[in-house]
Amino acid sequence: MYFRIIRNDISKSKLITLTTMIFVAAAAMLVSLAAVLVVHLSGAIDTLMTQAKTPHFMQMHSGAIDNERLAAFAEQSSNVDEFQVLEFLNVDSTQIVMDGNSLANSVQDNGFSTQSSKFDYLLDLDGKVINVADGELYVPISYMKDGIAKLGDQTTVFGKKLTVAGFLRDSQMNSLLASSKRFLVSENDFAEIKDFGSTEYLIEFRLKDLSELGAFETAYTSAGLEANGPTITYPLFKMLNAISDGLMIAVILLISVLVVAIAFMCIRFTLLAKIEDDYREIGVLKAIGLRVSDIKKIYIAKYAAIAAAGCTLGFAFSFVFRGMLLENIRLYMGESGNASFALFLGLIGVLLVFLAIIANVSIVLKRFRKISPTEAIRFGISQEKSAGAKRFCLNRNRLFNTNIFLGIKDVLARKRLYATMLVVLVISTFIIIVPQNLYNTISSKSFITYMGIGSSDMRVDIQQTDNISGKAAEIAKAMESDGSISQYAVLTTKTFKAKTEKGLEESLKIELGDHSIFPLGYSAGRAPAAENEIALSVLNADELGKRVGDVITLVIEEEEKNLTVSGIYSDITNGGKTAKAAFTDNSLDMMWSVIYAELSDKSLVDGKASEYADRFDYAKISGIDEYITQTFGSTISSVGKASYAAIAVALIIMVLVTLLFMKMLVTKDRYSIAMMKALGFTNSDIMVQYVTRSVFVLLVGIVLGTLLANTIGEVLTGAVISSFGASSFKFVVNPLSAYLLYPLMMAGSVLIATIIGTLGAGQIKIPENIKE
Repeated sequence: MYFRIIRNDISKSKLITLTTMIFVAAAAMLVSLAAVLVVHLSGAIDTLMTQAKTPHFMQMHSGAIDNERLAAFAEQSSNVDEFQVLEFLNVDSTQIVMDGNSLANSVQDNGFSTQSSKFDYLLDLDGKVINVADGELYVPISYMKDGIAKLGDQTTVFGKKLTVAGFLRDSQMNSLLASSKRFLVSENDFAEIKDFGSTEYLIEFRLKDLSELGAFETAYTSAGLEANGPTITYPLFKMLNAISDGLMIAVILLISVLVVAIAFMCIRFTLLAKIEDDYREIGVLKAIGLRVSDIKKIYIAKYAAIAAAGCTLGFAFSFVFRGMLLENIRLYMGESGNASFALFLGLIGVLLVFLAIIANVSIVLKRFRKISPTEAIRFGISQEKSAGAKRFCLNRNRLFNTNIFLGIKDVLARKRLYATMLVVLVISTFIIIVPQNLYNTISSKSFITYMGIGSSDMRVDIQQTDNISGKAAEIAKAMESDGSISQYAVLTTKTFKAKTEKGLEESLKIELGDHSIFPLGYSAGRAPAAENEIALSVLNADELGKRVGDVITLVIEEEEKNLTVSGIYSDITNGGKTAKAAFTDNSLDMMWSVIYAELSDKSLVDGKASEYADRFDYAKISGIDEYITQTFGSTISSVGKASYAAIAVALIIMVLVTLLFMKMLVTKDRYSIAMMKALGFTNSDIMVQYVTRSVFVLLVGIVLGTLLANTIGEVLTGAVISSFGASSFKFVVNPLSAYLLYPLMMAGSVLIATIIGTLGAGQIKIPENIKE
């Protein structure tokens, strides 16, 4: 019986059934994809780091090293499971020539390593530990993706010829946010080129108990061991590997939640419209004694069938897009060890969507109890109350055309009816604006302030060389006499020891110099200006338990120096644990120096960067836009794809919902339309009224959606970004697209759908609909 009822009902409302099924399928597909992507990403990262045996604690160090003292420390530490020191040969990128092209324009610190014998293995694309032969070169996978290197390419390094034998996955330095990249060569080839570069040491530990990582880090610092370089821990390696695809998945997850909400709204509206159509029949069924639970079963059976078909379709379609979305994860990290679990979780997600739809239908059907059999049989429709527009009278209208006035009045009179369409339009606007604003923000020049870098035009890095201060002064002198450079700032980074609340010492990397020239965006406070002030990154402030106004104690040459925290800023570089101060210090060696410059003519940036790169070959020089692209390009690309997909999804939703809503509205209003025709209104008049209703609701939806996107959307996005060390997140909005282009696209979509959806109004016959 149920099958026959469902079949007959679907045949009478093919468009409504198809539209509802599409929404359910879209919701099921997105939920399934989000679940699968989350499991695959976390699983692939875990698999990569397990296969590579990633170190739990790594200290990069430049300069002299005492291996015996390090080995003694590892031996005495009860939590150390394995210890090793690897050599990383930093070379001038201009000396790496691949297939005739050098890596001179690369902002990465490119260097060479040999395969480790204990842990921190470099893996091939099958996840196997690479055994490299003499004359072979294995290249970081990012260079393969960018098309810079191909299998079999002839590469020259300081005259030494090598052949690209494959590409490697590096669990430490895969991410573009990791500023260094390791090329793998054999022991013999490494020995041949070793004298041409500067050696940096990777001091690595694997611990027995990872939960004691913080205590181990403190113990390492307190022991006064080698620390002239960044300190990176296992959780940071995980975060660096996850950030690019993680942001894309976050966007998909947001869209999937909103599409599920829209699917619920769509089902609720279609169900209410169906109840409206069947109002008299429901009254008859109640009058003859049929129980409400039996009547509900008929409707639940139909929507269960639609939900089952939609969920099945959505789950099937998730396989179509899954490969494309997993491509980047598989390339950089390999296959997940949780593939079967991902499939199971995706299926669970689809099942939850199905159950939620049935629960939603069941809740809506509770209104059957309120239907009076007498009223339903007598009138055939529910008796709507039109409170809310009583003062909005036609005879007082002086502003609008009669049809426009009647359209607006109908929306105000039946607010509950139009609420569904309004909510869908608000959510669709949200889906368009939030991902696009996120994309605009991370691709904007100002985003570097979240990387702990002030907004400038050109960046000069001096590291892995001798006499860093002298070379920085040489470049600064050239900039001083360069008329095209309007201002510059020289900043140097040194490692200091800071005392914690418990009296222990921790390593603190502090960037010294004038931070007022190229200021950061501070989430609290301001840049350090006086000698006794310091600014901390968000992660450092949280770890040290410091806020603006608190005092932090540094130990310099056995003497304590108290500094007041003047500000807290965002930073996602060097593990997000950095600090900035304005005092001068001559007691410690520099780790590196960075010079920022601003040009009076922005069009000269590329040429000026090339000029300085040729003139000062010991420095790494790039335009800031190129620096952002090479450092954050993969993430920008992933979020960009997701944002444009979101626009397409939102516009399709708008068209389908508006089309569905208008067709149902025309059916519901057939008596009113017939009456208006009898009073002399033409088909075009009625069309204008319906278009006015759509446009009025759309305008309200765009305003509310934009407000929510720029408030709640910014908070939600900021929460995700803050997990990577960036706080005080603010959207960078493109006014032309956000406030003109996208509203026009939405208006066009809604207008076209309204015109198509209301074509049926012209076919309504007066005698057939007002005979009662």
